[in-house]
Amino acid sequence: MLADAILFTHFAVVLFITAGLPMIYLGAARGWTWVRAWRWRVLHLAAILFVATESILGLACPLTVWEDALRGHRPAVGFLERWIDRIMFYDLPAWVFILAYTGFGALVALTWVLVPPARPRYQHNGVPR
Repeated sequence: MLADAILFTHFAVVLFITAGLPMIYLGAARGWTWVRAWRWRVLHLAAILFVATESILGLACPLTVWEDALRGHRPAVGFLERWIDRIMFYDLPAWVFILAYTGFGALVALTWVLVPPARPRYQHNGVPR
């Protein structure tokens, strides 16, 4: 049960990272202000940089490690879990992931220039809103 929750959380993180980039461009074209929100953009950039750094250093994602430990290295067994597992995990050489993650991270970083986030507004005590 906890392993399934971790898998769904992992899928949500993957969806946030991958769907976040096209949403920024779509939102910029449509005038959606939330795509320029400073905190959202920092979180998005930090998430892909974390994934790219893990890949470059040859580290496994902590969510994958935790899920595997809880499952005893057995694959997901439920219908949704099995499909999410098939969508997220591929058996490819490490260089493919390093190239994909760092390339995507570079696109997200470039997006900070092409669609810059709004500067955070500060309250009177210096804390960002």
